[in-house]
Amino acid sequence: MVEELMKRNLPEGKENKEIFRPWGRFTKIESGSTWQVKKLEIKPFSSISLQKHEYRSEHWVVVSGLAKVQLNEETKYLMSNQSVYIPAGTKHRLSNPGEDPLILIEIQSGRYIGEDDITRFEDNYGRL
Repeated sequence: MVEELMKRNLPEGKENKEIFRPWGRFTKIESGSTWQVKKLEIKPFSSISLQKHEYRSEHWVVVSGLAKVQLNEETKYLMSNQSVYIPAGTKHRLSNPGEDPLILIEIQSGRYIGEDDITRFEDNYGRL
């Protein structure tokens, strides 16, 4: 089946849409050359690294759970149906301070949206 997907030049033949990380997982929903939409699921009491992106901005919309968001030196909490914008170049971290999974939609936009556009400053999983 994978060979057939690759013959048809479909992205699913080269890469899985669901990617697992130590903090949870994300699912690629749709993308273009300068944008991408993902569903993120953050495990209870877990967080992504404190990071920044040079070329892309992100917009997070909480679907369920409680999100703790660090933007530079500011921290805020978001509940279902609340959102936050993270401009390119902003240090940020997303955490799940609750006992239930945190689910949100992430919209990325910028001139480059590759997974390697990341500078990590702190990471609970040794990925510096």
